[in-house]
Amino acid sequence: MLKLARTIHFDESDQNIFSRPAATGEWAVSGGFEFSNWSEADLVGKARQAFSNGWMGGESFGRATFVAVAQIEEAELEDLRQNLAKHLLEIYGAPSPEVAMVAAIHEIEFMQELCEDQEPNTLLAITRELTEAGVREQYRAIKPQEAEIDQIAVHET
Repeated sequence: MLKLARTIHFDESDQNIFSRPAATGEWAVSGGFEFSNWSEADLVGKARQAFSNGWMGGESFGRATFVAVAQIEEAELEDLRQNLAKHLLEIYGAPSPEVAMVAAIHEIEFMQELCEDQEPNTLLAITRELTEAGVREQYRAIKPQEAEIDQIAVHET
C-alpha cells in the first residue's frame, strides 16, 4: 500500500496564521525547499509561521499545520509529481523540466518515507529551525486514538 499525507484542519487557525493556507485534503510534502535560502531576516509574521511548522499542500502550495497519513493511488502520485515539478520550474526557477521532475520526485519520496511506517490517520507535525548548516526539520507522529466501546457512556431518557 502506498502512503502519503493529506492536509487536515481541526479549526480555522490555519486561515489566520498562514498567508496562503492549504485546502483541506490536499496531498502534502514538507516543502522545506521553499526556505533553503532564508535567513533570520525572512522569519517575520506569517512567513515565520509557515517556516516554523507548515506542511506544503501539493495543489495550492499553501501551508497547513497538520497532515494525516492516508493511502494514495499511483495516479494521484503522478498528478502530485507533475504539479510539484511545474511549481518548481515556474516559481523556483528549476533549470529544466527534467531537473524539476527529479526534485519533485525526491520531495515526494521523502514524504512517503515519513509515512510508510505510520498507521492511516496518524497525524504528523513538523518544526523547523535555521542552523549554521541550513534548515533543520523535525517530525512528530501523533497516533490515532481508538474509541473503546466499554468506555462510551449510554444515556437513556
